[in-house]
Amino acid sequence: MPIVPDAKDWTWVLERTCAECGFDPEVIAFAAVPALVRTSAERLAIALGRPDATARPDDSTWSALEYAAHVRDVCRIFEHRLDITRTGSARPGPDIGGYDPAVTVDAGIPMFANWDQDATALAENYGAQRPGTVAGELRTAAENASHAYGSVAVGELDRVARRSNGSQFTVETLARYFAHDLVHHVYDVEKVGAEPVR
Repeated sequence: MPIVPDAKDWTWVLERTCAECGFDPEVIAFAAVPALVRTSAERLAIALGRPDATARPDDSTWSALEYAAHVRDVCRIFEHRLDITRTGSARPGPDIGGYDPAVTVDAGIPMFANWDQDATALAENYGAQRPGTVAGELRTAAENASHAYGSVAVGELDRVARRSNGSQFTVETLARYFAHDLVHHVYDVEKVGAEPVR
């Protein structure tokens, strides 16, 4: 059975607690996001040292390697989206298969393209990547994203951008949305791992 594409709109996690991973947007301060990104990425990088890191727990669930490669690209993309939202303009983006870095601006509000993460997983062949390489790239991408979010001034938190499917974000809600993605994927990896990742 192939991986079922995830077509859900996860923006609801900005309004209520995620019943699966426990992420609560009401208690995550913007200032906590950089450390949360680093911690989550490190836990995933450590999981890549497990002997089962490249194995899918079942045919319809990613392996720890695939989740880690995905989170590496999430960090790169959300650093790009932050740059777009802060500047209100098109900005150079990462070169990732299946990711469209194009931006349009309407009435001063930038709009970035919706991202098909499953198309990227196929284009980048996540399952064939080397765990050690992905671990290093994940740590670097998370550190770069953490630095970018950590450099945001208070006066920038209300700056707005839109996603092409109609969702609207401020810098602050974009950060929470980003943080949930990482926390949730740590949960995804830990719940099927041979041992919890500490």
